[in-house]
Order: sequence, then C-alpha cells, then structure tokens
Amino acid sequence: MIGEEVRRKEDLRLITGKGQYADDLKYENAAYAAFVRSPHAHAIIKSIDTSAACEMPGVLAVLTGEDIVAAGIKPIPHAIGSSQFGSDIRIRNRDGSERARTHHQALPADRARFVGEAIVMVVAESTNLAKDAAEAVVVDWEELPSVVRGIDAIEEGAPQLWDHVPGNKAMDGEVGDKAGADAAFAKAAHVLEFESWAQRVTGVHMEPRSSSAEYDPETGKFTIHASGGHGVVMMREQIAASLGVDMAFVRVVAPRDVGGNFGTRNATYPEFVLLPYAAKLIGRPVKHQAERIEAFLSDFQGRDLHVRARLALDKDGRFLAFHSTNVSNIGAHTVSYTALNKGLQLMTSLYRVPVAHVEFFAAMTNTVPTIPYRSAGRPEAMYIIERMIDLAARKFGFDRVELRRINMIPEEECPYANPFGVSYDNGDYIGCMDKVLAMADWNGFEARRAEARKRGKYRGIGLSNYIEGTSGVPRERAEITVDPTSGIVDVVIGTQNTGQGHETAFAQLVGSFLGISHEVVQIRASDTDFVSAGGGSHSGRSLRFSSIVMHKATAEIIERGRKVAAFMLNVAPDAIDYAEGHFRARGSNGVVSLFEAAEAAEKDLGLPGELKGSLAAIADETTHGLAYPYGAAVCEVEVDPETGYYEIPRYSTVDDVGKALNPMIVDGQTHGGIVQGAGQAMYEWSHYDRETGQNLSATFMDYQIGRASDFPSFDTVISEVPAKSHPLGFRPGGEGGTTPSLGVVVNAITDALADLGVAHIEMPVTPSRIWQAIQQAKANQ
Repeated sequence: MIGEEVRRKEDLRLITGKGQYADDLKYENAAYAAFVRSPHAHAIIKSIDTSAACEMPGVLAVLTGEDIVAAGIKPIPHAIGSSQFGSDIRIRNRDGSERARTHHQALPADRARFVGEAIVMVVAESTNLAKDAAEAVVVDWEELPSVVRGIDAIEEGAPQLWDHVPGNKAMDGEVGDKAGADAAFAKAAHVLEFESWAQRVTGVHMEPRSSSAEYDPETGKFTIHASGGHGVVMMREQIAASLGVDMAFVRVVAPRDVGGNFGTRNATYPEFVLLPYAAKLIGRPVKHQAERIEAFLSDFQGRDLHVRARLALDKDGRFLAFHSTNVSNIGAHTVSYTALNKGLQLMTSLYRVPVAHVEFFAAMTNTVPTIPYRSAGRPEAMYIIERMIDLAARKFGFDRVELRRINMIPEEECPYANPFGVSYDNGDYIGCMDKVLAMADWNGFEARRAEARKRGKYRGIGLSNYIEGTSGVPRERAEITVDPTSGIVDVVIGTQNTGQGHETAFAQLVGSFLGISHEVVQIRASDTDFVSAGGGSHSGRSLRFSSIVMHKATAEIIERGRKVAAFMLNVAPDAIDYAEGHFRARGSNGVVSLFEAAEAAEKDLGLPGELKGSLAAIADETTHGLAYPYGAAVCEVEVDPETGYYEIPRYSTVDDVGKALNPMIVDGQTHGGIVQGAGQAMYEWSHYDRETGQNLSATFMDYQIGRASDFPSFDTVISEVPAKSHPLGFRPGGEGGTTPSLGVVVNAITDALADLGVAHIEMPVTPSRIWQAIQQAKANQ
C-alpha cells in the first residue's frame, strides 16, 4: 500500500548477477562497431582516407560523415524546446528570436568540435577487428583555435564554432525586472557580490552506454536496443527523423535494466542512428558498447554554470533584490537548454525577494554537449544563493540561520509567486529547516568544534535550504489490463525505469488503487511495440505523471468491474461495494473477485455488449505545470589544516515529497543523490585544458567519484506535506539529495576555515585547494 516500505522486486536479480542490460542481448551473426574519434577540440576535416581500413580482414563497412549525408541521414532533432510552449519560464533571446539549433549529424562531414567526437564508424566481424581497422583510417586535419569555458566563449574574438551562432551565444536573454532591481540595489544598506562556477561533471554510469540494431528487409523495419533513459517513444521519434523513415518502421527497445542514468542518457546518441543504418547496409545486426574512456570523452555531461551575482539587503537583513548573470556552457551541439532555464527561474530559492533580474547566456564551446543532470540547474542555483547568504551573514554581522529564517517564505503565504513569475504551490519550508537543525544538533555544534580544535582539527557546519521546480514532458499514458488467465494486472506505462525502482513502486501504487497485492502487478515500459506514448524518466516526472494516469485507469476498471459484478450477482451497480480486490453486494454475502469479474467479461455470459471483452482501461493525460519538492540539509566537516584533508562525520537531510509512496526507495534515492552532489563539491570535475581543449579527466585515474568509505551513515527524514499541485499529493523525490548538497558542503568547509581567514573556495574543494587557501589567508594577514 502507499507508504509501505516494500522491498524492491528487482533487487534479487540485480545482486545475483541476473540483470538484463543492453549488452547482454545476443544475436546470431552479429557485427560490431568501433569509432574513430577526434583527437582535436576543433579542426576542419580536410579529407578522410578509409582505403586501408576497408581492405583489412573482417571489415564489413567504413562510414564517414559524407557517406551518411549521401545516404540521406539527417541531423538528430534534439528536444531543445522553445519560448512558445512548456511549463517552465519561457525564455527567449533579448531580440525576441528563438534559441539556436545546431545540426548535430551523427558523423560530422565538415569539422570536429570536441575531443572524442565520432568521425568515422567501422563495422567488422569483431570489436577488435573494428578497432584495428579504425586505427588504419587516415584523417587530414586542419586544426583550429578552440574554447572550452563558457565565459571565454562569449568574449569578443573567441573562436567561433558555428557560422549561424554569432559570438557563440546560442541564447542571450534576460528575465525579471531590471529597473526594479536597480532601484532596490540603490537604496540597499548592504550589497553582497559573489562570483563562482559550478563546474562540469559527468554521469559515470556503472554500465557504459551500449546499443545494437537490426533491420528486417521484408518489413523494412529497424529495431534498436539501447541503454537510454528519455523513454522509448521520444527516442523512436528522433531516430526515425534522422533515418528519414516513418515511425512505424522503427522499433526501440530499452533493456529491462539500466546501469545508471541521472539525465545524461536522456538524449539520442549518434550510435543510435548509425547502427540501424549500418545494419541495413550490411544485412546483419550491429552492436556497440562504449569503452570507459569513450564514455568519459563522449557521454553528454552536466552542470557547467558560471554566475556573477549580487544580493541586496536592508539594515535588518531583509532581502531587497537579487541580480545575476548566468553563463551556461552547453558544449558543441545544442542538445538541451533545460539546465539553464530551470536554474535561472529559481535563483531566489524559497526566500522572499521582492524583485530580481537575471541575464543569461547559453555559450557554445569545444566540449561535449551538456544535458540536464540530476536536479538540472537547481543545485547550481541553490549553491549560489546559499553561499551568498552565508557570506552576507559573516560580512554584515547576521546569524546565518536567523538570516535565512526572516527571509523564508512562511507557509501561510503559499502559494507564493517568486520574482520570475514561478508560483510555488505549498509547503512548510521553515518547518523543514527547523527539523533538520534539531536532527543535526546545530545548537550543540560549538562543543564539537572545540573538541576538534583540541585535536588540531578545524570543524565546520553548514546549512542549505532548497526548492525544486520539476516539470518534464507533460504527456503520459497508462494501459492497464486485468488478465484472469495469468492472474496478473498488466500495466503499460511510458516512463522508463533506469534504476529508480519503478518495477516495485508503480506496482505498489496500482496494487494500492486496486486493493490487491503488488506482487501480481506487472509493469512494462520499454518497447515501442506496446508503448505508444509517454515522456520517459526525467525532471522528477515519473511518479508525478504516471500516478495520475494509473489512478484514472484503475478507477475506470473498478467502475466497469462493478457493473460486471452487479450483473453476475443480479443487483444494481450502485449496490456493489469494492474493497481489497473484491466486489461485494451490499446486504448479502455475494462476492466477486476482480479477476473473476475479468474472466466473466471475457466470456459470453449474456453481459451487455459494453461490458464484454477484457477488463481494461486506458488513460492518456497531458498535465502542465511544475511540482515543487523542497527541504534542507546540514553537513559537518572536519579539516586537517596541515594537509587540507577533510572528512564528513555527519550529514542530515529533511526532504518533503508530499507523500512517500515507498519511503525505503525515497531514502535510497536521497542517499545516492547526496553522494552525487557532495561528490561534485568535493572532487568531481570534467576538466578541459583551456589551451588545447583536451579532456584531462577521461579516466578513473583523473576523475574521482564518491565511494561508501568517503561518507558517514546519512541521517535522512521524509517530510510529507501533501502537494496541492498534484491530485494525489505527490511531489518528486529522486533529486532532493543532490539539490542542496553543493551549497551545504562548501558552507561547512568555509565555516571550518573561517577563523583562519578563508571566506570561499571554489569547487571541487580538494585538499590541495584547502591547503592553498589557508596559505593564502596566512599571507594576507
């Protein structure tokens, strides 16, 4: 039932090595692909000589950008949105024009625009033969100047990536009230200025992306198996458009299990287009699995937002205005603008700020394209405002908790419209903060600080509140059938599970609606042969939208089943009650189970025509608007000032999800989210050399990720204030662990070092950076 901590169905097969991933699919007579990838960040492709590769043993095809253009393959039509639709703030350029769209060919014919971009595909009898042949391809390059930082790319004179994107500004706009903000800053008693960069990171999936394709010449149908995450429906649309065929001739199948997503799989990769074309060309299935270094070099990446901000306060600490300039590095191709959009509209978080103004740029650079990565845009926004509050408190003499409290939106003022026009639904924001402060023993911290100091360590504590504005593709569809033969309730839904626990949670939800065990509910979501609509898993949309359509479909099934049972028991439908999977005639002992009603509906028992057939229902809904999860986190750190090394001894969170369908799964999501966010604050960085454009963090030797031993046992609590923006009260719950974590970790570290004169350290806050900051502070004293 809803709220029960049901153990995940999928865990047994996953922990016993029986998971079914994309690369587990076996074909007879399969061929294998390998790619020639650009060694340059920016270079013209003058010519490509594939003759030697074509003559090597086992080689079946060698394809270049010119080959695929000649074959009629079109650019990948990424879902970049527009200012004309969507449930977020509808951002546009200052001159009213739309955001830029670049032509993302699966293999470029003109030039490479980032290190690791696929230039040539080789198909051979084995992966090793394909890799050998790829090394024999000779590319004549004309290297061009490159730029890898967003703020550098929009400077005058920067290397240009695309002729139709002048100044590398794919977007150049503003939101809010400039005049009002300027006036408020002019009368402010205090103004805090802050500049920082939420650095670029990558998803580092446990399972590197894998895909395969086959072509049936008799039907003309392509079948693609891929470890994607944005849903098979959208993937099919984009692949069909690139291949230039009707969607009826494309089938997309996602594996039952996916080894990590976090948003960085939520777009169509070049292989998903190239493999089906190659399969048709050679008449055999074609497979590819990215090696780890390929994943580091070519997986879509996340974050990379540079912000210059100002916060105006009156003499009592009340916030008067906010202004920032946000520069989002979207990389070499326009794959997504979502992170930029979602971040800028929440820059004031859950604080009362009367007026605000944000200028924003989407900068194109010679790096891998960025895409929404767990809690897209919101961790960056929360990091900026929460760091500014701590800095303002210290600089202007306020208590950092009370400064937050006097500026937070009280529950009685909800719904609340922030200065960008986003209306938060409802929530006990101050209550969440107070709860996490109590959990973390904030008032008792100074004793722990003093004890650490006796051991020569510097201990600090940080606080961060947060709010999210989640949206996602608004359409979802559920098809639910009660099957009396198998004793299963079959649910077809358009949101794909990529590790979140849908197999259990959705079954639990449908079981709750129908009053039956979740064990007899089957969830299917990964094949366009039976999934016709749905938006996939992103932006916390899965439970939010799926619950609506599943509730509507189950209600229709119950109503139809009531009429069948009434006929069977010879009573009026309004005399039938339904509970715990059974229809009961009121005032008698007449009982018909849900599955018995389904069996009767399928048989010719003299039922009226409208009641004959399967006991099934379809619900297809488009639900606009945002959802607003929120919460608070407290982190403690202990720093060794001699080395800069530090550890996190305590970490506490309170996250409001409206209603927790399965608290155990929500807690698990929170734990994973904390590690991803804290990992960025502490050590993750997809680091590109500013001179050469080379990715300097393309192996695990150079890119550090969090491990269990790096963190304490987290203290997590779920708050449940039902969301008024959702008919069932749900809020998304999969990203809250990440959203406050950047700010809370850096706040804790800088609090630990405040007595040494350190005010701020840029992420990732490595021991080396801490040591350098301490030495610099000493030199300045």
